[in-house]
Formats: sequence, structure tokens, C-alpha cells
Amino acid sequence: MNFTETHIKQIESKGLTVAKVRKQLELFKTGLPYVNLKSAAVLGDGIIQFSEKESQYFSVYYENKKDTLDIVKFVPASGAATRMFEFLFEFLESYSVKKESINAYINKHKDSELSLFLVGLEKLPFYETLIEAVKTNCPDYSVLPRDEQVLILVKTLLAEDQLNYSFYPKGLLPFHKYRDHLATAFEEHLFESALYAATNNRAKLHFTISESHKPIFENEFKRIKEVVERKTKTKFDISFSCQKESTDTIAVNSENEVVIAADDSLHFRPSGHGALLENLNAIAADIIFIKNIDNVVVFKYEAEVAKHKKILAGILLEIQGQAFKYLKVLEEEESSEKDLLEISRFVRKKLNVIFPDAFEKFSKKHQVAYLKEKLNRPIRVCGMVKNEGEPGGGPFWVKGESGEVSLQIVESAQIDKKNSYQKNILKNAVYFNPVDLVCGIKDYQGNVFDLAQFVDEKSAFITMKTKTGKDIKALELPGLWNGSMANWNTIFVEVPIITFNPVKTVTNLLKPTHQVD
Repeated sequence: MNFTETHIKQIESKGLTVAKVRKQLELFKTGLPYVNLKSAAVLGDGIIQFSEKESQYFSVYYENKKDTLDIVKFVPASGAATRMFEFLFEFLESYSVKKESINAYINKHKDSELSLFLVGLEKLPFYETLIEAVKTNCPDYSVLPRDEQVLILVKTLLAEDQLNYSFYPKGLLPFHKYRDHLATAFEEHLFESALYAATNNRAKLHFTISESHKPIFENEFKRIKEVVERKTKTKFDISFSCQKESTDTIAVNSENEVVIAADDSLHFRPSGHGALLENLNAIAADIIFIKNIDNVVVFKYEAEVAKHKKILAGILLEIQGQAFKYLKVLEEEESSEKDLLEISRFVRKKLNVIFPDAFEKFSKKHQVAYLKEKLNRPIRVCGMVKNEGEPGGGPFWVKGESGEVSLQIVESAQIDKKNSYQKNILKNAVYFNPVDLVCGIKDYQGNVFDLAQFVDEKSAFITMKTKTGKDIKALELPGLWNGSMANWNTIFVEVPIITFNPVKTVTNLLKPTHQVD
């Protein structure tokens, strides 16, 4: 395609180049390779499980060291709440109170989400706010037939001139109802961080958000700051960053033609959470906890969640410390055969590196170089939960183009479902990625790694989206915890399901971990 002058200005205004956009278009035509799954990670083969005694050791190990460390909790929080209410938008679009009852609609459409929403409505955190808004706008609400009441409730919840909840960033919606206040996911992240990510009674949190949401996040922090700091006896350093426009990717239609909007502009899309690697790369902490904005619990479960965060961090610190020690040994002019055997065993057993068959035949110089290259990388310890059918990625052994096998977190979109062998590995996977990471991004000399050097660029993937009712293709960068960390040292640890409580739909707020009583 020949871009017009206006298109070129649009491209450059985003911090992109025409050459880069053309390269993106070429990827749509040539396609991107699927990952080659070797097997699912399982207990004893890619996933570690620790005893209560071992877990206690790692937790204490972390507690004893954390006040000497610079710790940041990194929370991707740019998502709008729109998807939480998707089934309600569909209901508003297709339901007619004149044609059928709500029950008839639910039965016809097998709409279990709507049924659950209506049954549990009074337990949702914003119920009282909703009823108050409804009665203000519709004084005779209480005498209306039930079907009309439901329609008014849903409209009030979503309408732009009413509560407009789907407009809000997910992090600022009321998630939990306490006796004296409603708490957002943003607030819960602060309370939770005080339990495991604070050093010397100070906690640092970094949220990645949309530029348009920054003022309301800042206002929310000002509103709750005094109360949260008093209750937790912790001072909070909150920072924000936005996904850079230069990471956006161009969209095409099913014929791989550029999508042109009604105003003749090119249609770009955010390129997924992989774009946040630049934001992560700007943080220079000793330890970074990564957790999604919607994965929070009510206060009574926070200590249990924090316990497992400390365990993961303790594992990271011990393994990282050993890796640093071995790198210093390898830096010495003459490492002994005994040293090389011990270091090789550590790299295999603790860092899950599959050595080439010819390693034993390498010269000593090449063995040292190989071990140094494997040890001197960013490190991540990732909690993994038992798969209970949630959509998303999981832990797998993956065979790369060079034939090297490594542990990776893989999204289902990266897997060739038409290949029965690959589909079968995916289908029988036992574990799921809850996005529960603890990361070490400094080398053994205290320098911060350039994380862009450890990305597998070929693990970008193409997904199908819709725009104005038409199918379009979107290019997503290698996911932040997927291809963007493909060449990190990776340890997967089994954690209990209590650590994973996402809110993908509003009815998830009815689960016990989101209910105070």
C-alpha cells in the first residue's frame, strides 16, 4: 500500500516509522510461526512443589532480606471494565420487554451469566449505589413489573449519562463492600502490598494505565491515601506509566488490506501486554512483583495470598544469590572441574536448562562460556495454579527453532489447534498461568539488564478482533510474560488457587474471595 502524506504524518506522530509499519503488514502476509509444544509442564517435570517446612524457610529467608532491597509491585491496569459487562450489553441490544419475559430470554439464549447476575445482584458491591441511582431517576421503580425493573437497572448501570460503569478502568470499579466503605481493586492492591512488598514501612507500586485514566487514578489515591497509610502503617510511593503509542500495531482486514477508518485515518490497535516491556524496562528495582489489577481478594484472605508471595520471593532470592556466586566463580581465571560440575548441576536442576548433547565434549573454555551465558540472565519465579478451565495461558516445555527446549508460558493463541498432537498437549495441560511473577532484573554486578535483549521476537501472534461489526486482524507483540520473557531463567512453582481470583465478568465478584461475609 502507498501511504498518503496524511497517513505518514499519523504514523510518525505515534513514534512509528513507515518501514516499521510495512514490516508489520508483511507479518500479516507471511504469518507467524506457532510455538512447538514438546509437553505440558507437570509436577516433577517443570513445576516444583515445596513442603510446608521448605515454604516456611523461603518465606523467612525473604523476610530477613527484604528491608535491604528495593522492591516494586508492577500492576498492569490499563484495561477498561467493558468486558465485565459484555453479557449485559448483549442483553440490552437483543431484549424487548414487549416481546418476552426475562426468564424466557434467559432460557432462549441459555444466558447463565444474566441469571447469576440477577440472583446475586444484592451481593454485588455497588448494589446500594445502583438502587439509589435507579430510584432517583425513576421514582415509581418499586411498583413496576419485575421485567421492567431489570431493564431499568441494567440501563442505569451502563448508560453514559448514568453510572456508566463500563467506561471506568477496571481498577477503579467498586470490587468489595466492607461495613463502612466500598473498595476498588486499586485500593486492595495497596493493602495487599503492605503485607509483602513494603521495605522499612514503605511500599512502591507502579501501575500501567491509559493516559485518559491518569487523573481519576491520581484522585482515587488522594482520596484513600490517608486511611490506607494509617491502617497499614505504611507509606506508599505510587507511580504510573502509559502504554506507548509507538508500540501500537496496524490492523488489516481478512484480505490483509489496511483498515481505513471513516475519517480516512489508519486503524492502529494497542499491541497487547507485550507492549508493557518498555514500561517494565524503565524500573530499576532489586525485586519486581507482577500481578494483574483484577486479581485481588477481600481483606480476610490477603494474609494467605501474601504468604505465597513471600515464598516465591524467597525462592527467587536464594536461586539468584547462588547464580551470582557461580558467575563470580566463572569470572576467575581458572575454574576447577569440580566447580564446573557443580555449576552445571545447578543450571540443569534449578534453572531448568536442557543442555545440548554435545556439552560434555565442549572444551573447558566453551563450557565456561555456555554456563556464563545461561546464568547471566534476568530470572523469574512464577506461581502456577491447577487448571480449572479459565481462559488464558499455561506452562509448557517448548522446542525452539534451534532445537533447544525451554520452559515457557504459552497463550492458546500461539498454539496450532489444527495440529492434533499440539491440541492434545494443550487439552491435557494440568496447570494454568495466573500471572503471579516475582522478577530479578539485575545482573551479578548490580547492573540492570536491558530486557529487550531477552525477547523472542517470533513469538508475536495474530488475533481476530471486530471493528464496526467486521472481522479484522490484530498483531500482538510477544506477551509480557510470554515471548517477552522467553530467554529469562524460569522457575515454575505450584501455588494454591486462593492466589488466583480474577474478575473477568461482573459475576466473578460473587465468588467467596470477593465477598466480605
